[in-house]
Amino acid sequence: MAPSSDWWAKGVHKGTPVVVKMDNPEWSMVELEGPSEDDFLIGNNPTDTRAKARGKNAKQLTWVLLLKAHRAAGCLTSVASTLASIGPAIRRRVASGRTDTESASYFENKTVKTRFYNCIKVFLWLSLLLLGFEIAAYYKGWHFRASNLQLQYIFTAPFGVRDFFDWLYSNWVLIRVGFVAPPLQFLANVCIVLFLIQSLDRLILCLCCFWIRVKKIKPIPKEDAVADLETGENGFFPMVLVQIPMCNEREVYQHSIAAVCKLDWPKSKILIQVLDDSDDPITQLLIEEEVHKWQQVGANIVYRHRIIRDGYKAGNLKSAMSCSYVKDYEFVAIFDADFQPTHDFLKRTIPHFKDNEDVGLVQARWSFVNKDENLLTRLQNINLSFHFEVEQQVNGVLINFFGFNGTAGVWRIKALEDSGGWLERTTVEDMDIAVRAHLQGWKFVFLNDVECQCELPESYEAYRKQQHRWHSGPMQLFRLCLPDIIHAKISFWKKFNMIFLFFLLRKLILPFYSFTLFCIILPMTMFIPEAELPAWVVCYVPALMSFLNILPAPKSFPFIVPYLLFENTMSVTKFNAMISGLFQLGNAYEWVVTKKLGRSSEGDLVSLIEKDPKHQLRGPEPDLDEIKAEILQEQKARKKKHNRIYTKELALAFLLLTASARSLLSAQGIHFYFLLFQGISFLLVGLDLIGEQVM
Repeated sequence: MAPSSDWWAKGVHKGTPVVVKMDNPEWSMVELEGPSEDDFLIGNNPTDTRAKARGKNAKQLTWVLLLKAHRAAGCLTSVASTLASIGPAIRRRVASGRTDTESASYFENKTVKTRFYNCIKVFLWLSLLLLGFEIAAYYKGWHFRASNLQLQYIFTAPFGVRDFFDWLYSNWVLIRVGFVAPPLQFLANVCIVLFLIQSLDRLILCLCCFWIRVKKIKPIPKEDAVADLETGENGFFPMVLVQIPMCNEREVYQHSIAAVCKLDWPKSKILIQVLDDSDDPITQLLIEEEVHKWQQVGANIVYRHRIIRDGYKAGNLKSAMSCSYVKDYEFVAIFDADFQPTHDFLKRTIPHFKDNEDVGLVQARWSFVNKDENLLTRLQNINLSFHFEVEQQVNGVLINFFGFNGTAGVWRIKALEDSGGWLERTTVEDMDIAVRAHLQGWKFVFLNDVECQCELPESYEAYRKQQHRWHSGPMQLFRLCLPDIIHAKISFWKKFNMIFLFFLLRKLILPFYSFTLFCIILPMTMFIPEAELPAWVVCYVPALMSFLNILPAPKSFPFIVPYLLFENTMSVTKFNAMISGLFQLGNAYEWVVTKKLGRSSEGDLVSLIEKDPKHQLRGPEPDLDEIKAEILQEQKARKKKHNRIYTKELALAFLLLTASARSLLSAQGIHFYFLLFQGISFLLVGLDLIGEQVM
């Protein structure tokens, strides 16, 4: 029988060298030889051929390992350069002296902020005092933890043997054992129970999502409802109103208007409303001029500007729905100013309404054009990927309810009217209308395979304001909707899901235990060792939850540790917002538009035209003078931007670092590393080193 390598003899190939260029100039160019003619010659001695092949493979493996080493060296170089740039950035932050107190009035009452900050400072100074006390006791011979505390020494040692410090410290031990540790341990146990309940909820959601993937369950529209613009036959083409609410969003308005004007839908059955709430006259003129340009090329688009700008986005949408011509339309699609729907968005969403008269909302998921811009956007992408892939998809399949995301969705206008329309009573008007529609019996459909591109906030300041509104608003809504939920004519299970799971567990309990357990109780247990937190609470369960959260974004696995630390860091903002919304403290009802930078996906914008050019509108020619003027204005605006120092985050950073130093005295390894890295995370965020860097 011929040897297994006979197939090489079917043809003679000349080896081609493979040239690998190194980007680093310190590395020389390497040439890897491809297979030569000798490699394909089958001689009488196959042993020699195999030996040569093994030698060749070993040589190539060596070069591959060298390439890997080159990549690793490049990574280390980039890390080193990043660390080297942190020092000057910190010096600039401290020298500038700009803190978050300058911007607090925009979304946070100064009195509430000061009280919250003062509470954190009390814990910080107390921890510093206790750290000094514990260090002195350590050098006096008090070496113990809660598990091996020798109270016999306190009671049996004669007073004459002990000096004043020993007497003082022994009494402090008795006080904390009898009066401080029990309530602290009770609060810790309560938070642990809440933590486990929330972790169980997240695990169940992930298992349900896995089951949906395995079974390939997804909403499927009626076959005869799929729109066909080419033939015009068997299509479902109802009247659709498209709304683009915006407010002073000069950086992004052109992208959203262009994308919406290129939607595949009969011109006679679509109307686009640009709802401009800008108070900047220049921005108003630019947006109105953009609308006029698209009107000239045949787009059915109108510009609306309110004189009385009450109710923020909800008031804007409510005003637009009061137009007389709205009665001629059956559905309304809503896109925020930074959203860019694909040309087939309506063709993939509207068919789900056909023959489903109880469907009130079809929601598409978001994708992000700048998810790899910096560490902050990468961590946001992990969070939102879990929100869409797991939370909304599972809730949409199992109970036909989830919170409307405020954009990239299509509403049946009748559902909006039955639910009372848009109300200005909270800063989460999208969640408000979704809850009221669900109480009226309307069902929601979530399409995980239909994406609408948008932009993530790149600066920590913008992200912080966004998160404050997102976590304050649900608590406002919960207070207002609780009586309506209790008296609604829906099943007990739906009431339980909305009250306990939707509001309490995911909107209230999550920020409460995250902040209380990991930012207050954990560092306090270092100074009160009689109250303990098990290692599985500090390390193993949070690591498992972070692993589950990152599954929908598998490319983000290298960021699993920063994600875990950053989520705990953000708990201070979320906890503050939750308390403000629940008890109506501060400016809980003030809306702040999330600042965007206008990053568009050029590839996707081009594909809007290339996929089906004969059905696309040709966009207006750009005005070079206008573009230059906008660029200059953006550059001036960028010069005015600056990074800040965030006082609450810095105070918590020093609190956690102090606690980590105390944990060394008790030789608590896992607790020490968690407190150390969590403190460093708070420090980086407090110095505004995680997002966009301006100065």
